[in-house]
Amino acid sequence: MSFFDSNVVRAEMTEIQELQEEVYTNVFKFPTMSKEDQLYHVSILERLLNKQRVLYTRVSLSDDPEAQEMKESIIKGAVQMGLPTNVDMNILFANMNNMVTMMKKEIDKKF
Repeated sequence: MSFFDSNVVRAEMTEIQELQEEVYTNVFKFPTMSKEDQLYHVSILERLLNKQRVLYTRVSLSDDPEAQEMKESIIKGAVQMGLPTNVDMNILFANMNNMVTMMKKEIDKKF
């Protein structure tokens, strides 16, 4: 069975896509949102990052050629966004989680 034939993987990928759409839909509204809406938006972002981290870990551990292709695609996408070619994706996810934590603190300070 292919990595992407797994019901768990397909469900996770669908949820990631839905969360991405929700984050992208509201990103430009963020500055004008209420505190509750901003915190909700950040919680969606946090959930998305956690799901992406888990999926990345799964593709990294898989020996399925399609999973390895996806891993390489993720790394190439990160490089295209300006990250170094040798970036450790686990460190990247940890830094992104730290940014989410800082966002929550800033929201609390602001309101």
